[in-house]
Amino acid sequence: MELAEGGAKTACFLPTIAMSYHLHIISFNIPYPPDYGGVMDVFYKIKALYDLGMKIHLHCFEYGRKESEVLNQLCEKVYYYKREHSLRDFTSSTPYIVKTRKSSELLKNLTSDDAPIIFEGLHTCYYLDNEELKNRVKAVRMHNVEWDYYRHLGKNESSMIRRFYFFTESIKLKNFEKILSFANYLLPLSANDFDYLNKKFDNVTYIPAFHPNEDVISLAGKGEYILYHGNLSVGENNQAALFIASKIFNDLNLKLIIAGSDPSAMLINAIKNRNNIELRVNAGEVEMMRLIRHAHINLLPTFQNTGTKLKLLNALFNGRFVVVNTPMIENTGLEDLCIIHDKASEIRLALLELMEHPFEQNEVLRRSNVLAELYSNIKSAGKLITLLFEGTEANYAAS
Repeated sequence: MELAEGGAKTACFLPTIAMSYHLHIISFNIPYPPDYGGVMDVFYKIKALYDLGMKIHLHCFEYGRKESEVLNQLCEKVYYYKREHSLRDFTSSTPYIVKTRKSSELLKNLTSDDAPIIFEGLHTCYYLDNEELKNRVKAVRMHNVEWDYYRHLGKNESSMIRRFYFFTESIKLKNFEKILSFANYLLPLSANDFDYLNKKFDNVTYIPAFHPNEDVISLAGKGEYILYHGNLSVGENNQAALFIASKIFNDLNLKLIIAGSDPSAMLINAIKNRNNIELRVNAGEVEMMRLIRHAHINLLPTFQNTGTKLKLLNALFNGRFVVVNTPMIENTGLEDLCIIHDKASEIRLALLELMEHPFEQNEVLRRSNVLAELYSNIKSAGKLITLLFEGTEANYAAS
């Protein structure tokens, strides 16, 4: 698949040019700590832009996360807004995730200068079509095709109330998607989302997911266990963990560690009497990285082909063998770096075979070459700066 660039040039600004420019970023949540997929992309984008000298004005909707001194160090200024909501927001035709992220103070702060604005996700696009912002350069970072993502969440949800919410929200998000025509640029982080958006809009530029990795640090040799990791409170991750435990390791005499936050009661019950499966709950960042690096195989199936799976990048930059299914790897450019199987029986045989073979040092070099080309944060940040600022007047610069 060829990724068109929506007419945008791809040469990167030099850091000395970027240093004179200001940029607003509206985040759907406080992006620190970067401990799940969506905020990882926001945080490591901010860090890469900061490394190129950008002056970032960060606007965060807060709920359940604390204000961060780390963000103060990376940004020119950080603004926080309460995510206000009521029962009436559920009955609005505007999606709940959008309606609850509006603030007159946010709009006031955005109109205090003429700098470009990045809206992180459809979640933050309440003011995208606002008359006061009509002459601004506006980009929307598309973390998912949200209506499709919510539809999949509904399919994987056991609670009837939550399932109803996800399906109705999906319908609202699909209708709300037309607001994207008010953006100058749409910036999907996956090739699949690019294909979808590029059929509907003419301002689409693919910029890969930002992530916490700079160099491939995979260990050569052998490990003693197989790892599945993810936020286990998310339906698709819970479904994948249950599939691994019940369909692959039901009669497999190999050690499996499932690591992640907030596992479901169903998952806990499925593995409680299994001597070959260990559950690591709420492992911290350091412990999770240790588990990824020392596993012999990172096993990462998914049943939801949406977005770019940042856990896949983490496994490739830091782990040994990576076994995936087609929805996890398709259209990423990383197919040659993974072992791909879709049937439980095929995955089982692949695990048995791989556990007998050491991970070779030449594979580390091969990964380094591919990942540096396709998933470099600095390259992506330079491309983003070029897109937003090339040809603009000096009124975007610091006064």
